[in-house]
Amino acid sequence: MKLKIAVQKSGRLTDESLALLKECGISIRNGLDQLKTKASNFPIEILFLRNSDIPKYLESGTVDLGIIGSNVLIEQECDFEIPMELGFSKCTVDIAIPKGLELNSIADLEGKKIATSYPNTLNSFLKENNIDCEIHKISGSVEIAPNIGLADAIMDIVSSGSTLFKNGLKSFCKVLDSQAVLAVSPKIDPESRKILEQLLFRVESVLKAKNQKYILLNAPKEKVDEISNILPVLKSPTVLPLAEEGWVSIHSVIADKDFWEVIERLKNAGAQDILIVPIEKMVA
Repeated sequence: MKLKIAVQKSGRLTDESLALLKECGISIRNGLDQLKTKASNFPIEILFLRNSDIPKYLESGTVDLGIIGSNVLIEQECDFEIPMELGFSKCTVDIAIPKGLELNSIADLEGKKIATSYPNTLNSFLKENNIDCEIHKISGSVEIAPNIGLADAIMDIVSSGSTLFKNGLKSFCKVLDSQAVLAVSPKIDPESRKILEQLLFRVESVLKAKNQKYILLNAPKEKVDEISNILPVLKSPTVLPLAEEGWVSIHSVIADKDFWEVIERLKNAGAQDILIVPIEKMVA
């Protein structure tokens, strides 16, 4: 029995999806133009598919799990179990307009022509805001639509914004946020579900480590309680005596998002020789 996983054949998600599986200790041999492969040390089989086709394979039960952008699931109005957001391939879906066009609010889109590859998402957004627009569905390269007179605006995925800039466009409003997620087939069988749980355990350990750092510091013994209250640890820090009388070494974990604020507070509380080390895996 193998867990069948769908991964984007080529595009934004491909490399990061395979990198994640590798960080989970899964060895995959992926040859050039290979559409299906197996892991040599874990019971999974990977199918490389077009991103837009992955929901169909999940729905039919052809694959048990998909690594896919949440924007695709929203566009195709899928209601799959999403056990985990993966934190990579983050982007937004924005409405963009020509740089010379000035609009003051979303209501100013009324009556405009908007080109997009995501008509369902756009239609839902317009309905939520009581705006009536003419939607032009385009399979790709929607950025060119305003330049050739096909549309007044576009709605598309935006990562860095460089593509918009190159085509004389600017982001006007955000429709939604997107990132890579794990989506589970509604037809997954019990045996495959067991393998999925093993995989989720590994993925969670990897993702936890990405957002945390291991911190080591020296401090006067009388400052242990004050410093321990500053450190946002899961339980309590490790405190070890140093050779120098009255001093200890404190070891803990710190979240990336809290890093600079916490470091400043630690220094003010008397912490010295602070060392930050990356964490490869983190198992709670």
